[in-house]
Amino acid sequence: MHKVNLTEKFAMFSEQWKPKIVGELNGQHVKLAKLKDDFVWHHHDEEDELFLVVKGALDIEMKGAKTVSLAEGEFFIVPRGIEHRPVAHAEAHVLMLEPAGTLNTGNITGDMTVDAPEWI
Repeated sequence: MHKVNLTEKFAMFSEQWKPKIVGELNGQHVKLAKLKDDFVWHHHDEEDELFLVVKGALDIEMKGAKTVSLAEGEFFIVPRGIEHRPVAHAEAHVLMLEPAGTLNTGNITGDMTVDAPEWI
């Protein structure tokens, strides 16, 4: 058992769109990522996905729905099955909570897919 300092964890990496695992509870992974520019459109068939902005701002674009704009300290849960694309116009530091084993690109694979996120 140990506490996690988010500032220290974010300082441990610089790459963007490569989530890092910092905790696990009840079958859920707590992940951190630095995001900038557009991600890929995707959805998760079985998993809801929580995005909490720690630093910066993040837009969650969703097909067939309004874009949700998040500021520091705000979070949004993308329901399973909803096609979405996170967009950060400047670098954002984001905490995500999702079931262990959830692929960051959901139903697609490609250059941005991280099969096995690193634990830090």
